[in-house]
This record gives sequence, structure tokens and C-alpha cells, in this order.
Amino acid sequence: MSRRSRTPVVVLSSLDPVERDAVVVGLLMDSPRVVAVRHDIHDDEDGGQIRRVVADATGTVEDETVPLEHACLSCAVREDALPTLARLAADGRWDAIVLALPVSAESLPVVRALGWAMRPREPLARLRLADVVTTVDLATFEHDLLGDDLLDERELALTLDDRRSVGEALAAQVTHADVVLVSGEDSRVASDLLDHVRAADSRRVDGRYGVDVHELVAREHRVVEGERRLDPWYAAPVPGTPTAHGVWTLDLRSDRPLHPERLVHEVHRLGDGPFRARGRFWVPSRPDTLCVWDGAGGQLSIGAAGPWGRRAPETRIVVTGTGDERPALREAFEEILLTPAEMSRGLGEWLGRPDVLAPWLGDRTAA
Repeated sequence: MSRRSRTPVVVLSSLDPVERDAVVVGLLMDSPRVVAVRHDIHDDEDGGQIRRVVADATGTVEDETVPLEHACLSCAVREDALPTLARLAADGRWDAIVLALPVSAESLPVVRALGWAMRPREPLARLRLADVVTTVDLATFEHDLLGDDLLDERELALTLDDRRSVGEALAAQVTHADVVLVSGEDSRVASDLLDHVRAADSRRVDGRYGVDVHELVAREHRVVEGERRLDPWYAAPVPGTPTAHGVWTLDLRSDRPLHPERLVHEVHRLGDGPFRARGRFWVPSRPDTLCVWDGAGGQLSIGAAGPWGRRAPETRIVVTGTGDERPALREAFEEILLTPAEMSRGLGEWLGRPDVLAPWLGDRTAA
């Protein structure tokens, strides 16, 4: 089946149910041959459910609530989204589908699952991925991204055990998107901040209705390129900082590793603050491991992403903010790095030390 003959699917994410639904309605009004699938996950002590609403320009086509084996995004995609998309594609009434994700859901895992299911001889082989879209409200963007609010404090958590911050969810949506739809009161700081954290190859569209569905389906989302946008290996600063309105991106970079013990004791100096930070690092106690750094909204995630392979280990953390944290961040980074004198002694002395990073990075490999 050729690309042009496959039904395009636009994936939409948002932190605001009103914004999400307004965008969906706008896209449906563009064409009578577009259908939207909106999912909302409900999780309580009695179990998980997902509400599926299917609508087109004529109104609601379906409105059904079904139980989930587990109240999680992956289950919702596997148990309901995939069969629903396959059924709508086979119906013949619609030329394009908009998949509106549950509020606060990250688009990357959904798009990854759809990409696999759209391969030849797979259940969604007659579909293709069009643009991945997210919505942003400039009036609240700075606080949402850099503040320390949790999703469950705003009743936006996907499940009972969802402890993500608002900033973590928002950063994942914005960084992964092909198209960012911008609404809300004009804020120069928030506008600059958005341009610093969205993907360099993404498209910004000012105005909730600034794009129609025909533009979104004309392009094709590349799953690998989308994943690369969120890969800390490719984290890099935006040229031209700080901006005239005080938004800056700091490139903390060294070929030296972070000192494990100092990292444990001083991590709050680099990871706890009103900024967005992402990148990679290495430690002398496991020099073969590429470690990743991802933080927003006062929360920091540190983990292991496999071996460095042929790449030379390096430490690079890209931090974006709007306050006066840059001098303190530079100082903390330099103090947590191994000093040149410590590096000159080699890595052999680290082999027998207890691994204080095991709770974050897992057990060390034999290598």
C-alpha cells in the first residue's frame, strides 16, 4: 500500500482538557471527512476505565466507557486505541483521524506503539503517522514548566500513582511535538522559553486555530527522529542566549566525569530549581555506562541508557531558565566534576569502591 493511500493519523497531546477539545473541534470543522478519537483514563480504587469518544463534524459517533486491565497509558493504547483506529480506517467514511490523548499523557510512547503497529502486515498497516501536535498556553507556560506543581495536585494525573510534575509532562509533550499550537496572553518571557525547549525542527503556530488538518496530514512523522528529540545525547543549547527578555540556556560541558559521592550529596544544586535540564554524563565507577539526566518542574530523573559504544564519554547538561541561577549552576557543576588531579590518578581506584549510584543507575555490569 502506497503512502498516499494510507489514512493519516494526527496525534494530539495537551495539559488542558479545554484546549485539547477546542483544537479537536477546530480540526473537525475543517473537513467533514475527519474523525477524532478522544481518550480519557479514569483510575480509582475499584479499577481502571477508559472513556472513548469518537466524533466528526456531524457530532458524536460513539461514547463508550470500557474497563482496562490496568489503568495505564500503554494498556489504553493496546486495549482500545489500536483496535479503534483499525476499525475507523476500515469504515471508509473518513480520510483522516485525530487521536486526542488523555490530558497530561506523553506522546512518545503512544507514537512509538503506533509506529510498530503501522508496519506492513501489522494491525494498522493501512494507516500512517502524520504530525504529532501539542498545545501550549503562554499565560501559564513558564509556571507550568519551571514550577514544582504535581499533576495530581491539579487533578491531571493519569493514574492514582502518577507522581509526575506538571513540568515533566509538559516538557515531554513540547519536546516531542512536530507542531506546537500556541494560545493565551502574549508573554515575551514565556514565548522565548518555549522556543528554547521545543525541538529545533518543530513548527510553532501561534493561535489555537492557526493550522488546519490538511497541513497536519500533508507531512509524515518519523518515529526515529521524534525519539531523537527526547534523547539526552542530542541535547544542545539554543543559539542566542540570553534573550532580550532574560531567558537563557546554559551548556555545562566537560570530558571529565561526575564524582559519584559528590553527585549524591550535591545533586540538589544542579537538579532542584526552576529550570529545565537534560543531558548525559559519566562516572568513574562505571565508565562504560552512558548516564542520562532529565529534569523539569523541580523533579530530576537520572538513569542508565546502555554503553557508550564508540562514542567518547562526556558530561554535558543543557539547562534553560529565566532566573539568576547561572553562576550557582556553573559553580556546582565544576565542584561535582572530578578535578584534574583526581583524573590524573586514573580510574583503577574506583573499581573496588561501593557503588553509591546503584539506587539510581542499577547494579554495575561485570565489565
